[in-house]
Amino acid sequence: MPQNTTLSTLLASGKDLVLDGALATELEAHGCDLEDPLWSAKVLLEQPHLIKQVHRDYFEAGASVAITASYQATPQGFARRGLGAEESLELVALSVRLADEARRESLAAGSANGPLLVAGSVGPYGAYLADGSEYRGDYTLSAAEFRDFHLPRIAALVEAGADFLACETLPSFAEAEALLALVAEEFDVESWFTFTLRDSGHISDGTPLADVAALLRAEPRVAAVGVNCVPLDLVTDALGTLQESSDKPLVAYPNSGESYDAVTKTWSPSEGVQGIGTLAGNAAEWRGLGGRLIGGCCRTTPRDIEALAANMAPGDPA
Repeated sequence: MPQNTTLSTLLASGKDLVLDGALATELEAHGCDLEDPLWSAKVLLEQPHLIKQVHRDYFEAGASVAITASYQATPQGFARRGLGAEESLELVALSVRLADEARRESLAAGSANGPLLVAGSVGPYGAYLADGSEYRGDYTLSAAEFRDFHLPRIAALVEAGADFLACETLPSFAEAEALLALVAEEFDVESWFTFTLRDSGHISDGTPLADVAALLRAEPRVAAVGVNCVPLDLVTDALGTLQESSDKPLVAYPNSGESYDAVTKTWSPSEGVQGIGTLAGNAAEWRGLGGRLIGGCCRTTPRDIEALAANMAPGDPA
């Protein structure tokens, strides 16, 4: 990334950015078995070259931001595999290096246009639990416990050179408070904060989106706020609520439109929701509501991002 180019300066210059799409979906398409509590972080251990390939595929499809494979990569999670803290944090750092290598290779090959950014994924405590808690937010930890859980991974991501942090799939207001304090007090790094939803007006633990926006409004190192890993049909109203409550650029990277059952860990067509469309088909409306960073989450593919990029012209001023 060119020196002094940060997420906030790119957004301030008028650029809207295309994010990547699902990592796990593409790893499964490459033959990876992700039936594991580590989910895509398992591939950091077993086939890291495939992670780099997926990042390249998304850059070449038109994404400007790669989100690292560290969503479920934590010392606590890797300890279940018998790994020590040092080895675990090296895998977190590897997730950044793989995305950076993909960026450099894509730029060198002329198959992507810069600047390209690497976002260090900071998944919630619920992702470590691997029981669907990131869609409920029904776990309770103290601020100190949240801090102890998140600090080592964030430090590893920052030290490895992530351009900014993607504090993502957050279901809990208390966890967001703890993460915000940690990022603001300990690290000179920008971030975005994105949340899962109970409905279009509330995050998964029931906190109003307006309260989430108020929490994040005053912190200058939070460059953007939004939603991710949510159904397509909730995004428009959620962005409308955030637009009324926040002066920050907005982020949206929803799922493909299918419904996820966190108990059976299966996907099925959404029922009773008509005309929800696609990422590309919704992009203009989301941008009109303040969406400046748009991409895909679960079950989206490089083809979806290619179509989205064609609609967004991410390198041009808005």
